[in-house]
Amino acid sequence: MKAYIGPYVNRWVSYVHYNYMNKKYDFQWDESTTRYERFLERLEDVLQWIYNHTINLYLDKKQRNIKVKLHKYDTWSMDHTLALIVLPMLKQLKETKHGSPMVDMTDVPQELRVNDVDSKQFWERGELDDNHHARWEWVLDEMIWAFEMKAKDDWQEPYYGTWIKDESKPLGGYSVNTDYDGMEEAQKRISNGLRLFGKYYEALWD
Repeated sequence: MKAYIGPYVNRWVSYVHYNYMNKKYDFQWDESTTRYERFLERLEDVLQWIYNHTINLYLDKKQRNIKVKLHKYDTWSMDHTLALIVLPMLKQLKETKHGSPMVDMTDVPQELRVNDVDSKQFWERGELDDNHHARWEWVLDEMIWAFEMKAKDDWQEPYYGTWIKDESKPLGGYSVNTDYDGMEEAQKRISNGLRLFGKYYEALWD
């Protein structure tokens, strides 16, 4: 597989007045403005008009540069191939994200939940409860863990027991003390992480 996905095409935007006001008032704008501030506001509008009627006409038609070439072996184990791509993206998203989506209480452990009454009150006040971001962190961690397992050649290996060689057996031997319970629990966690990935797929943006 070879993939090149270029950056998004960004329109030109004038921030002359916006940046000045934020720097001067530290994002706490006053309703009263000075003569110079009104001038900057008009200048910003004029510059934006010019951008919209020149360079932005071109940028609005320009497409993002995307080139993807697949090889047949990429789909021999497609779940593994995609895990190699998804995993580093999830890790980067966790490091660079600036917010968190709404997460269903049933998707996280009890200690991260808020009861329905409190949740509704927070929502009506336009506020977030103390665990809002923690819930999304937990979901991301579960996704990352699941894809870490899928990115391995054999995630089950740590659970295998000792191999006993026996030529009389069809496969030449058998294993003992394999942790089937641990393997089953790990599989459940992987499946849940992949379920969360599908459920919150549209929330995977920064």
